[in-house]
Amino acid sequence: MVSGSPSPTPKAVLSDELWKGENNGPPREAKWWYSTFHTVTAMVGAGVLSLPYAMAYLGWGPGTVMMVLSWCITLNTMWQMIQLHECVPGVRFDRYYDLGRHAFGERLGPWIVLPQQLIVEVGCDIVYMVTGGKCLKKFMELACTNCAPIRQSYWICIFGSIHFFLSQLPNFNSVSAVSLAAAIMSLSYSTIAWVACLGRGRIPNVSYAYKSRSTADAMFRVSNALGQITFAYAGHAVALEIQATIPSTPEKPSRVPMWKGAVGAYIVNAICYFPVAFVGYWAFGHDVDDNVLVTLQKPSWLIAAANFMVVIHVIGSYQVYAMPVFDMLERTMVKRLNIPPGLVMRLVVRSAYVAFTLFVGVTFPFFGDLLGFFGGFGFAPTSYFLPSIIWLKIMKPKRLSISWCINWACIVIGVFMMVASTVGGLRNIVADSSTYEFYS
Repeated sequence: MVSGSPSPTPKAVLSDELWKGENNGPPREAKWWYSTFHTVTAMVGAGVLSLPYAMAYLGWGPGTVMMVLSWCITLNTMWQMIQLHECVPGVRFDRYYDLGRHAFGERLGPWIVLPQQLIVEVGCDIVYMVTGGKCLKKFMELACTNCAPIRQSYWICIFGSIHFFLSQLPNFNSVSAVSLAAAIMSLSYSTIAWVACLGRGRIPNVSYAYKSRSTADAMFRVSNALGQITFAYAGHAVALEIQATIPSTPEKPSRVPMWKGAVGAYIVNAICYFPVAFVGYWAFGHDVDDNVLVTLQKPSWLIAAANFMVVIHVIGSYQVYAMPVFDMLERTMVKRLNIPPGLVMRLVVRSAYVAFTLFVGVTFPFFGDLLGFFGGFGFAPTSYFLPSIIWLKIMKPKRLSISWCINWACIVIGVFMMVASTVGGLRNIVADSSTYEFYS
């Protein structure tokens, strides 16, 4: 309970209700396990495959500390998001920026929250375009060794074409089957990745020395590695949208099943992340690629299957992150431009968004560097420290209390990771682009 917290103005509520009407609001029909596989799909994404690569720049000690610390911090901030969903009696903050408006005010709130959320959601969709295309290419090379090679950019386009159709599904509940399949695939290919590394054993003359070419390069690459770890702990940007699909009453508030589902998702997260990061680094040392499945070559059928599972997973992940963007774009079209909602608007708006993410993904397919850049610039705020700032603003814990200290620790660590990984990721994109042939 928060004393003295202002409720959203009737005008804002009325505006939302006019948009929702009878059919457009989020259906409140989801069960607790829906939140589990939606969160797993959103969180356990392409970033898990780059964790051994991040370990190669951080080393055993710092890498292990950052992995465990990130898991604990983001679990805490996920709990805060879930509790804040209904922190005002009778009001549900169905979107991240709605909560931001309540915490920071009608004018300032959207400017603080919305850019960060969009960076996460759009950034993820761009990275998943690249990941899907690369893994589809790898799958075909392993499955059909006699086939003529096709450009990577073409594979990204083939992967992107799928989303022109899936993007027409109306809401989160309609992509539940896709999301469930994606969650199963994420657990499957993560298991294949670390089991295959374990079965292969360590490469000859494996080295765990820090992977760097110079002092300056080492600093920037370590910063980018922090961003890759940050990218792996996503999901907060769509947590409130997922919780909005769960029914809630005063006797059975939505925070109870949502938290139950989030704990399940974090258990799956740990099962996927830690073995892949540690076993992958153990097997290849600093010679591991930015996608551990690329480093693995045998058995070819198993690596091909794992790459195909990644493709299925990022299909679902793309849609989970795209749904809030679709909602925002369509709300804007209706409320600002007075365009009536319907099939035509959905077809045009969503197809244009898919085309945009596809174009950027084809143009800038720097997988590891993109993870680091977007991980720092977007995921650190939304997952690491923005929930803590909102918690301090709304709940006002006593100064120097345990809650106050934990939240400030999350803020300090999160800001450091944001600055370091953004600079490192941007520098590495610039450096690597000099050796890249565009649209190859």
